[in-house]
Amino acid sequence: MKKKEVKKLTKDQAIKSIDKLKKDLFNFRFQKINGQLTSPSKINQTRKSIARLKTFIEGKINA
Repeated sequence: MKKKEVKKLTKDQAIKSIDKLKKDLFNFRFQKINGQLTSPSKINQTRKSIARLKTFIEGKINA
């Protein structure tokens, strides 16, 4: 998820996106163990997206 996309979200949408990304990350880890993951970079992209969203939410709370 890009920075521009994150800025357009509301706080509730960001929280829902985090939940979805965490589930995706969980599934990617299982796929990696089983050798079914086609693109290992998806794990890092997902982790970075979660971090971006969490930072965005903290900024909204503190603002």
